[in-house]
Amino acid sequence: MEFEHTSVLLKETIENLRIKPDGVYVDGTLGGGGHSYEIASALGDKGRLFGIDQDEAAIEAAGRRLKPYQDKVTLIRDNYCNMRQALKQAGVEKVDGILLDLGVSSFQLDNIERGFSYRYDTALDMRMDQRKTVTAKDIVNQYTQTELYHIIRDYGEEQFAQNIAKHIVKARADKPIETTGELNDIIRAAIPAKMRATGGHPSKRTFQAIRIECNKELEVLRDSLDDMIDLLTVEGRICIITFHSLEDRIVKTAFRKNESPCTCPPDFPVCVCGQASKGKVITRKPILPSGEELAENKRSKSAKLRVFCRT
Repeated sequence: MEFEHTSVLLKETIENLRIKPDGVYVDGTLGGGGHSYEIASALGDKGRLFGIDQDEAAIEAAGRRLKPYQDKVTLIRDNYCNMRQALKQAGVEKVDGILLDLGVSSFQLDNIERGFSYRYDTALDMRMDQRKTVTAKDIVNQYTQTELYHIIRDYGEEQFAQNIAKHIVKARADKPIETTGELNDIIRAAIPAKMRATGGHPSKRTFQAIRIECNKELEVLRDSLDDMIDLLTVEGRICIITFHSLEDRIVKTAFRKNESPCTCPPDFPVCVCGQASKGKVITRKPILPSGEELAENKRSKSAKLRVFCRT
């Protein structure tokens, strides 16, 4: 199966990266290489692009797509949270731009064996990096009812989280929950019939929540942002596309904190805390997909792009 993923907010992201032909850029969520292809095509002979992804299929697919630019592109199979270390090993201390597209790819959703989607009956997996040991099956069968409730409520923003967690625990008491189909049935039974008739597939939010927990997506993002901003050269930019309100909030908060880190009381005449601004937020409000893009790619619906510039 070919790794396909329609790059969301592609034009807006490339414009905001302000690519310099001789610059050094990092795509921390390489995917199928859609954004990276546009970055690489804008680079001159001295420009460099590092593409990072923890998914082996993404690395292979992007390698094929970026072959015309292989002399200026380096692909690294890793999590973007290890970006600084990976770049240091390549002899790079600073970069001119960083991109993160945090959406799960169409390939991952549509590849039955990966267990990301509620549309197919297959083994519960959901690992973006298949070298990791913890799967969705482990979460569903080993987490306490309280832990499941908090994950489904917070990461899935599911109003029936309490009842879904309760049904999961009850079902696994008889036998382990092993497939997406089994989990679908449990979720469906936990949501009132009247509510199932509206608002899309009943499992959508719960599957999203378990995927986020399985891959520690929010922790990785929260723990990486300051480090990535520190990697930027003066006037270097970081562009982040989110698809979840919690992701967007983390990015928004981190960008604001790096712009205005001063912790002094408002009535102090001068700053004494020593916390200096690292740059400025370019996007006071996030950039959203155009009507045309929404019509062409329904998966772009919840996308938001935020941009920060180092000073």
